[in-house]
Amino acid sequence: MTLDDIVNLVGSFEGTVALRPQEGDGTPELAWGDVFFYYSPDGTIPTTVQPFATIVTKNYPGDELSQLDRPDAFRVNVVAGKQEFEQLLGVPAREAANAVQADTDDTLAAHPQYGPAGWMSVVNPSSHTESQVGQLLGSAYAVAKGRYERRQL
Repeated sequence: MTLDDIVNLVGSFEGTVALRPQEGDGTPELAWGDVFFYYSPDGTIPTTVQPFATIVTKNYPGDELSQLDRPDAFRVNVVAGKQEFEQLLGVPAREAANAVQADTDDTLAAHPQYGPAGWMSVVNPSSHTESQVGQLLGSAYAVAKGRYERRQL
């Protein structure tokens, strides 16, 4: 899977918007090149909710475990929720430090910083994790859409 494959997949989910920070758009330079996915059927970037998935293309301060300073490396991050996290990694999210860590390519892992909140990640997803990444993204999208719809009532 390439970064564009993931952007295209999530972009096919109705009501999804992708924020792609770049030079000159007022976003912090650190975020340039990354992608943030939101459920927003009106097409605007929400200011009061977190994305349901992200793609990062570089190491962030304090988050060097995935070694994203390599050419063409990226990490897809998806909020799975605590129940799905435990089901997939075999430990509760609060014990993310004991779960598979995000330092191996094409391996489903706890997010290096947000694992305790139920976030999962895959560095350079490929054939081994492609279906899991697709399922996680679909599940996270459904949860985000459901939250949005409940707030509209």
